Amino acid sequence: MLFENLEIIKPIQKALKEEGYKKTTPIQEKSIPYILDGKDLVGCAQTGTGKTAAFAVPVLQNLSKDKKVNKNPRTIRALVLAPTRELAIQIGESFECYGKYINLKSAVIFGGVSQNPQTKALREGVDILIATPGRMLDLFNQKYIDLRNIECFVLDEADRMLDMGMIHDVKKIISKLPKVRQNLLFSATMPSEITKLVDSIVKDPIRVEVTPVSSTVDTITQEVYHVRKKQKRSLLKHLLKDESIESALVFSTTKRGANMIAKDLVEAGIEAEAIHGNKSQNARQRALNNFKEGKIRVLVATDIAARGIDVNELSHVFNYNLPDVPETYVHRIGRTGRAGAKGVAISFCDIEETKSLKAIEKLIHKEIPVIEDHPYKITHINEDEVKKENTKNNSNKRPSSKRQGGNWKYSNNRRKNNSTKQIKK
Repeated sequence: MLFENLEIIKPIQKALKEEGYKKTTPIQEKSIPYILDGKDLVGCAQTGTGKTAAFAVPVLQNLSKDKKVNKNPRTIRALVLAPTRELAIQIGESFECYGKYINLKSAVIFGGVSQNPQTKALREGVDILIATPGRMLDLFNQKYIDLRNIECFVLDEADRMLDMGMIHDVKKIISKLPKVRQNLLFSATMPSEITKLVDSIVKDPIRVEVTPVSSTVDTITQEVYHVRKKQKRSLLKHLLKDESIESALVFSTTKRGANMIAKDLVEAGIEAEAIHGNKSQNARQRALNNFKEGKIRVLVATDIAARGIDVNELSHVFNYNLPDVPETYVHRIGRTGRAGAKGVAISFCDIEETKSLKAIEKLIHKEIPVIEDHPYKITHINEDEVKKENTKNNSNKRPSSKRQGGNWKYSNNRRKNNSTKQIKK
């Protein structure tokens, strides 16, 4: 189904179109109409299936139609709980992206950083709060968060919260919410504890299940290169000298990283462009068109910016950084090897990323072949070296009170003025 065939308001349709969204995924097609209708919903879907848009789009629309939208100060009317800061940030970016032409404010809060900018945003008023349970409860107990006006509650990746020991905090938060509200719960699996939780908060919900993303396409050749972080760009340039790589999509975890990778490739004589949320829509569309038309060989993208990319003949996918969420890996490499065509997925793994690699291999039920025939290989990795590298990185971080950057986001989604303040590491 096409997004334009759903009953989505024009401002959100415009934002989706600008991001390259055309066809809905199964979870989006099955969920959006029910959520727009105010129904409670339980979705069994993993990361990489498009589930964030499945709830973010209708939640934004439902809130935008409410007469309280122009109330000042704003009150929290939608609460989204996520298990990790990475997922919370991704969800926040999605709300910001889809809602940039409607007058709603959102904020993302999580622990491990100074609470001052977060409490400032809460005092100024937000419509949508995306949070991890621990920081959410902490700020609630400090009277910074008022849950009395919650109209919609979203619990994302409930099974991961169970695994991480967060369910007790989640239950505490649920007990503070208004009795009358819309409930949306998403989980990759449905263990008995999650089923009990569902039964305790909703009655006769709509149940949606999509095919799990647990295995990769057989036509995709997967390879991993062990390399030190500072040598990744050199390795990428070395591999791209191979002209049999007709087209390559390179995934970077950060916008700054995407810019640096593309710049480095261009300086090496390799046609490349970067796309991410800080680029204008015209710049992103121009880069994508150049890639599709073969004017450039390499497109460097963040996960958020790559969501709307649909390229049928893509020979290679590079994971310059391994994702923290294993399902994201499956989603990334699934962009090559389409329609029965052969594809190659190449991943760079530095010392810090060994845990991420193990998690990915556990998900796909196979070990990814290691390529050792390259000039930048790490001859041996041991646990002591991993600990040493992590200790070194942690010691280089500035105190949380001085962090400024992508750890926390506060967005004011307006048609003419979309302002975002960020407190970085």
